[in-house]
Order: sequence, then structure tokens, then C-alpha cells
Amino acid sequence: MEYMVKELSVEEAVERAQRIQEERIGTIRSLAQARQSLTAVRESAALRFAEVERETAEKITAAEREDVKQYSAAQAAGWSVEELRKVGYAEPDKKLRVRQRQARKASTTARSNAETTTEDDAAVDVTDSAGA
Repeated sequence: MEYMVKELSVEEAVERAQRIQEERIGTIRSLAQARQSLTAVRESAALRFAEVERETAEKITAAEREDVKQYSAAQAAGWSVEELRKVGYAEPDKKLRVRQRQARKASTTARSNAETTTEDDAAVDVTDSAGA
């Protein structure tokens, strides 16, 4: 017994091809939705990270401020920096950073003043030479 293969009509062939194409397009639709979701999750996470980072920075700043305040209170009560260090309390990081920044400003200002003085001295020498 021989089987006869029925030949597809043009309409049937086009219909089958369209079904296959629709399935393929469906996978692209799903991929597009997944990518949009991924982008949204990343953006949301970035906003949350920024918020947590800001809140954390505020908490650290407040805690550092309180640490400096209490350290200063201990010094005002008569504890020296050396005594506090021996007890186990080094100078607060924030206080050290402020002092180092002030020292840098002072050395920059001193250097700037020294350069100005040197330039002024040179100008005086030139004036004295011209007047002599």
C-alpha cells in the first residue's frame, strides 16, 4: 500500500509558515520583556543603593560628630591626648582629618607668604639698585 503525500496548497503553506513565524516572534516578545524587566530592576536597585549610601553616610557623620564631642568632653574633663591613648582611645579620625587639613592649609599659606616675602625682597633689592 502506497501512501500518497498530499501536496500543500499555497494557503496551507503560508498558514504553517505564519504559525512558525508567530512562535519565533513570541520568543522575541518574551526576550524584550525580560530585558525591560532587567533594566527596571537595575535602575531600581541603583536608586536603592544610592539611598542606602546616603543614609549610611549621614549615620556615620552623626556618629563621628558625637565621637568628637565626647572625646572633647573627656579632654575638657582633664584627660590629655596621651592619657586617652593609653586608656585605648586614639584621637577621633574626624578630628585628625580636620587637623591635618588645617596643617596643610597653614603650610600652604606659610609657603605662599614666604614666596611673597621673597618676591617683595627681590622687588626692594631691584628698587634699591635702581635708586643707587
